[in-house]
Amino acid sequence: MKNPKSILITGASSGIGEALALYYAAPDVTLHLCGRDGLRLSAVAEGCRRKGARVHAAVIDVTAGDAAAEWIDASDGLAPLDLVVANAGVGIGHDEGSLAAVAEATFAVNVGGVFHTVHPAIEHMRRRRRGQIAVVSSVAGYQGLASTPAYSASKAAVKAYGEALRGFLESDGIEVCVICPGFVASRITARNSFPMPFFMQADRAARIIARGLARNRGRITFPWQMVLAARLLVNLPMWAVDGIARRAPRK
Repeated sequence: MKNPKSILITGASSGIGEALALYYAAPDVTLHLCGRDGLRLSAVAEGCRRKGARVHAAVIDVTAGDAAAEWIDASDGLAPLDLVVANAGVGIGHDEGSLAAVAEATFAVNVGGVFHTVHPAIEHMRRRRRGQIAVVSSVAGYQGLASTPAYSASKAAVKAYGEALRGFLESDGIEVCVICPGFVASRITARNSFPMPFFMQADRAARIIARGLARNRGRITFPWQMVLAARLLVNLPMWAVDGIARRAPRK
């Protein structure tokens, strides 16, 4: 969608969410921002207001479906939503809990949080027969990664769901785009102790994403080097994938 005027972004207190909020902030734009860190979210909101945007910020846990839906309904009531970016996500290391606990906590945010964001928004957009939904997956969603099974699996789910929704909602006048970044500066990547190839700053990522959304690109994957690596990995035989997995650093 070109020139959205009412934009809702989850996970807006840092990383890609923060960068997108600052990118879109302008005098004729209304931003609806949420995050779990109130202090960081307030700082982002203030930065956007300095650029002239009208900002409504709220501390919301997207795993709480009723609270998320109530916030989205209220946001649409303030200014009908043109663009909704389901960006909130976590990357939990497997030293932080059991395999089961990490998987459940990761899916609650990375998948459940997307559901709790896009489903209420879709109902509003359907009534108007216009709007754009963007879901943030990852290059890690192209192939299950032994270094981070819960994260890559959750992002694969988001990628597949977004790709399917694109066709499912086309007749309703709703655009759906799937965003698959590589390594981008955020609180998630800040915890990584291993080399991150083709690492990108969040403001550059935001520009790439915004250009893709303006063109209604179904899949916005970057940088191109990581796209190539992901596509090659998907097409390798499993014995080769197993060999790579043995050498990969653990998250």
